Amino acid sequence: MAALAAIDALVAPFNRGDAPGLVIGIARNGRLLYRRAVGMANLEMGVALTPTTRMRIASTSKHFTAMAVLLLAEDGLLSVDDAVQKYLPELPQLSANGPTLRHLLTHTSGWRGHDELWAIAHGLTFTHPGPGLPAMARQSELNFEPGTHMVYSNGGYFLLAKIVERVSGKSFNDFLKTRLFGPLGMPDTASVATDLDVVPGLAGLYVPAIGGGGWQRGMYPCELDGGGSLVSTLDDMLRWQAHMRSSEKTVGSAKSWALLSEPTTLSSGSKVTYGFGLARHPYRGVEIVHHAGAVLGAQSQMLSVPAHGLDIIVMVNGAAVAPSPLALKVVELLLGDVLQPPEVRPQASAFPSLVGHNYHAPSTGSVIGFSADAAGRLCMSWQASGGKPMHQGDGKLWLGLQDLPVNDLVLDAGDIDPQRAPDTLVLHEGGQPRRFERLDPAVPDAASLAEQLCGDYTSADLDATGRMTLVDGTLLFTVQGRHGQHACALTPLSADVMTLVSTDPVLSQMGKSILNVERKAGRVVGLRMDTLRTRNIHFARQEQRA
Repeated sequence: MAALAAIDALVAPFNRGDAPGLVIGIARNGRLLYRRAVGMANLEMGVALTPTTRMRIASTSKHFTAMAVLLLAEDGLLSVDDAVQKYLPELPQLSANGPTLRHLLTHTSGWRGHDELWAIAHGLTFTHPGPGLPAMARQSELNFEPGTHMVYSNGGYFLLAKIVERVSGKSFNDFLKTRLFGPLGMPDTASVATDLDVVPGLAGLYVPAIGGGGWQRGMYPCELDGGGSLVSTLDDMLRWQAHMRSSEKTVGSAKSWALLSEPTTLSSGSKVTYGFGLARHPYRGVEIVHHAGAVLGAQSQMLSVPAHGLDIIVMVNGAAVAPSPLALKVVELLLGDVLQPPEVRPQASAFPSLVGHNYHAPSTGSVIGFSADAAGRLCMSWQASGGKPMHQGDGKLWLGLQDLPVNDLVLDAGDIDPQRAPDTLVLHEGGQPRRFERLDPAVPDAASLAEQLCGDYTSADLDATGRMTLVDGTLLFTVQGRHGQHACALTPLSADVMTLVSTDPVLSQMGKSILNVERKAGRVVGLRMDTLRTRNIHFARQEQRA
């Protein structure tokens, strides 16, 4: 079959004896089409990957967690519309609107995630399981009101795993094995909360060594339960996908399984193509159901095309391949005769006035920026993240969930003068309008801001301190947590808005963050930090004692 030969050609570059690799499985209407492993499972011992090697599936774990919650709901032991504090009373009540378990399941809770909080304060310092729940219970405010926005959160699913344990009386792993993996014949699937655990048959996790050449171990710094803890095999995952598509269910009701990918409606009425742990949306005219995952040293993509009975699983332990584009390429090779032409993205040349400009929302501190990619497409960045090619249609420009792990970000193209950069833009974030103001391209240098900004800060929500210093002409902001520290270099966008990038070479690849300066009578009194998934972390300026 020509399509399978083409898939062979796609994975051939990773068939090496000196590098990590990938496993890929494809089934059509329950019949196995393709099952292959290339590259190494263990570089130290020279052990090759096989189709039966266990792999971390990272965030593809999330809909398993959701199914566990739904099974408990079917048992009458909880409701997805219960308040989270009913099961986790140590969490403070930060909103009259919840959050509920449904908010956690759909990433609309607004609760800050334990993993991001850890990384901001400690960088990649490793911790044993334990600090996650206290860190989330320490928060004094939410990212946003529950139900108003969708911002992807590992922390929400971490809380769901804790709720499964408290309601069931079993460990998270034992509950999954008893209620899901056992009945569905998935003997090699398990929840492994930390990369310190030794698991038989599990591939090593690898990242490129800093400085060029060689490999280092990938170690996720904090606990993974709920959001990304599962390990599995190609065969187990294809068995799971077949059951997910089947009209006959061995465990759970058809209604519960449908909820996994049912779109979410925000309070504004705006829809998000994400349900309880799975996304469902059109791709070139066919509907796909999928979820990707990534931790340090592992990536995955699980994708199904239900109307055509096509199931695909890709799991990677460090090879330089992105599983999501690879899975879509497989869809194109196998279903090319029924697919519509690829979407044409807007060109930057049609909106020259936007390119090179940044806009800031005074009400939220958010930043958007515009650029052109190598193909000349118009790209927009969100919170200083890497620019993504925009979509265009019905007089709108937008980025969606498949571009960034947040709700739709929409601009009215009619508001944009192609010849003159607008002074203001209205961006609809999850259906809610936000006014953004253009930042002056002429920015102050770091040295001129040092006297105002340098000094000591504290953050109660992080249980950490911060120190701003000027080093060789660059402003450095170093956060010191109880177990480690994390330094970021600042680049001013204005006197009061900065981007931050980690000085850690691994974390720097995760993108930038935003720092907003708080002033009172012109004097700096605090800072607000926003990452892609965490908003408004407050640092209070410490007064110097005489």
